[in-house]
Amino acid sequence: MILTNVLEAALEIAVSTGADYAEIFAEDTTSGLTDLVDDRIRNALNRHSIGVGVRVFSGLRYAYACSSGLEPEAVLSAARKAAAALADGTAQIQLPHLSGGSCENHHPVSKPGSEVQLADKVALAKRAYRAARDYSSEISQSTVSLLDVDRNILIATSDGLMVTDRQVRSRIKINAVASKGSENQIGYCGPGAHKGYEFFDEIDIEGVAAEAARQAVTMLHAGYCPAGRMPVAIDNGFGGVIFHEACGHSLEAASVAKGMSEFSGKLGEKVASEKVTAIDDGTIPGAWGSVNIDDEGTPNRRRVLIENGVLKSYLVDKLNGRRMGMETTASSRRQDYTFPPVSRMSNTFIAPGTDTDEAIIGSIEYGLYAKKLGGGSVNPVTGEFNFAVNEGYIVRNGQICEPVRGASLIGRGSEVIRNIDMVGMNLCREQGMCGASSGSIPTDVGQPMIRVSEITVGGRK
Repeated sequence: MILTNVLEAALEIAVSTGADYAEIFAEDTTSGLTDLVDDRIRNALNRHSIGVGVRVFSGLRYAYACSSGLEPEAVLSAARKAAAALADGTAQIQLPHLSGGSCENHHPVSKPGSEVQLADKVALAKRAYRAARDYSSEISQSTVSLLDVDRNILIATSDGLMVTDRQVRSRIKINAVASKGSENQIGYCGPGAHKGYEFFDEIDIEGVAAEAARQAVTMLHAGYCPAGRMPVAIDNGFGGVIFHEACGHSLEAASVAKGMSEFSGKLGEKVASEKVTAIDDGTIPGAWGSVNIDDEGTPNRRRVLIENGVLKSYLVDKLNGRRMGMETTASSRRQDYTFPPVSRMSNTFIAPGTDTDEAIIGSIEYGLYAKKLGGGSVNPVTGEFNFAVNEGYIVRNGQICEPVRGASLIGRGSEVIRNIDMVGMNLCREQGMCGASSGSIPTDVGQPMIRVSEITVGGRK
């Protein structure tokens, strides 16, 4: 991607004004988007992102500069800009020669989306569209998006590291709209993987589309959810977004290092129910949020964040690791070369427990079964959150009863994880995009079914 002598020259420039560490991140990424609205192609786009970013540290200070293109002058220009921004004196360190190569690959790919013909992508999207529309006469519209990314990166550092990686991802997103008179309800499914288009041969495309349609039709005929404090069973899969948002972001060093997290300074303390073990694992083969190396070049790993209720680890990047006196946990990620990296999640989930789904539902005399969660908002400093329930049901006397819409879950992350008193065995993960200061990145969220003994449910009185 870039000649070694150019990288070494750029690193020499980067540390020339006093930096004690320098890093070059180069990227060459192609991505595709094929959109189908009803039976018509709305978009068939291909994008190419190519460029380099240079970051320098001096103690706890840092500077970052980037340039589009990978020509020698683009690389050297970014290094000069970063060095000038830091401007902390003269060179203090001597650089070793760069050594290394491709990292160990745990995510083999047989059919990158960049090599798939548009006609084949359209045919796949139409299969999903037809399955959604055929589910019910009440489905008035179906939208299908196919996404593929082929990302090639190179990282070189003043420590002598030079490493490359290829990251290929594929995803399908299906929205189905159910209509009755002037009312509309939307169902959604969006499976993805750190794989090529072979992923779509591994999943039931028609089944995924029908599930999106089922959600929409079910909610079209639902009444409104009553409000109040009550026990809530949150289903597996995307139910894990409540931990991701309400707790996961508060465990990222970007917040913890500045004391802007409710979990700052609490390592080794009991912060959750003993039923809760939470893990961030970037090594799961083929998982949407997995990477062989993080965006600082560190080989990925499995991180136990909370074990039986006790806080065991934060998610740490190199810069915030300096601030905290901790080693990196290979948690540094970025959207692309235009962003400096920072600590982020990968595949984050609550580990399976010992309770059955039947026991969890059966334990609720009156409450809510949140089958599908949607979007929400979180304050990482306080952990306060508000999440929409896209598909919910009233539970009476241990039985799932009528569907309800308009529900939301309101609370605080530290309170919710203390109130988890039952954890199921059926772990499932689902896919999403997570936005933060280093851009939008692919992440998995997940959990088995859990019971929160009491939480505020927003709805109608």
